[in-house]
Amino acid sequence: MRKIYTLLILSTFFLSSCSQVDSLNFHSGKQASAVVYQEVPADFIPRKLTVISAGDSLTQGVGDSTKSGGYLPYLRTLLEDEKGIKEVDFFNFGVKGNRTSQLLKRLQSEEIKEVLPNADLVILTIGGNDIMKVAKDHFENLQLSVFEKEKEVYINNLYRIMNTIIRINPDVSIVLVGVYNPFSQWFSDVKELDQIVSDWNVASQRVIANYSNAYFVEIEDLFKNPTESLLYKDNFHPNDRGYELIAERLNETLEQRTLPDLVKKAYMASKEEN
Repeated sequence: MRKIYTLLILSTFFLSSCSQVDSLNFHSGKQASAVVYQEVPADFIPRKLTVISAGDSLTQGVGDSTKSGGYLPYLRTLLEDEKGIKEVDFFNFGVKGNRTSQLLKRLQSEEIKEVLPNADLVILTIGGNDIMKVAKDHFENLQLSVFEKEKEVYINNLYRIMNTIIRINPDVSIVLVGVYNPFSQWFSDVKELDQIVSDWNVASQRVIANYSNAYFVEIEDLFKNPTESLLYKDNFHPNDRGYELIAERLNETLEQRTLPDLVKKAYMASKEEN
């Protein structure tokens, strides 16, 4: 009888132990399956941004009293305030008077080709001197048809500029800054200048729309009937305040559209490396 009683106790203990083990295993598995690991945010580790600015006098910074690059120092401050960016390294390739044809040639220079393959972003200011050349060359007989003809040349050059940049760096983001109208002071007899500038900006937007990694930034409205002085004493180039507003408008587009893509690209690239 005592043996049977002992066996019953041992059996009960064994079954109880198995039940506890099963229970522990079950709850352990259930707890583990409930854990969800989220991806680290793209801006978790701030990154360095390499930016090429190229084009005409707006990039060179003519009219900037500090002679530090026009809109660039303002834009640098705004960008480095972004939580996903630690530092911005600018390369300024702006040359006063450059037109699209001249920029196209300079993109083949060693100084630009050395930096471009590793750039995250290219900002272009170009087109104003193309319009100015048309006006100067046909000053005695300015017709809208002349601007229309030259606009086609500008469009073709702009496509070639975009394709050249992308061929050297397929992953780079490109931002084209539109043109504004300071020409009224110089060609007051041409009443259609506002329309001409607007048409060229529309043409630029249509070119940019063909590239998934390209963006257009309009500044024409900033200089139309401003409530404060935005032009340098030459009545053509922006002054300090004008450049500051251009930088703010640029940053709006970069913040909303370009930077999220750039930071995401960097994050995905780092994941692939790991």
